[in-house]
Amino acid sequence: MTDTVQVSPAAEFIAGAIADNPVVLFMKGVPDQPGCGFSAIVVQILDHLGVDFVGINVLQSDELRQGIKAFSDWPTIPQLYVNGEFVGGSDIVREMFQSGELKTFLKEQGALPR
Repeated sequence: MTDTVQVSPAAEFIAGAIADNPVVLFMKGVPDQPGCGFSAIVVQILDHLGVDFVGINVLQSDELRQGIKAFSDWPTIPQLYVNGEFVGGSDIVREMFQSGELKTFLKEQGALPR
């Protein structure tokens, strides 16, 4: 007998969003109206660098908000994904931006205009 793993609708949505979009930011609010300062910081950084990204509002459902934390095994929001890879939250993105590492990484991933 084989065990089947039940995948939640939230996990399916998250995996689909990450697969369908090169740069995805799971955030509180939307890019034009971030719902918290941490989300606002990441949006400002991505906008400053000229990154084309999709912002997904985790406040639209509790299942999505909890689902993204379980999906990434990361306890906080926002969460940035680039080409399917979890980059990090607000502090990591800010530190990478300040060191220049984020710009280099995004260029290597083809997520920045050349």
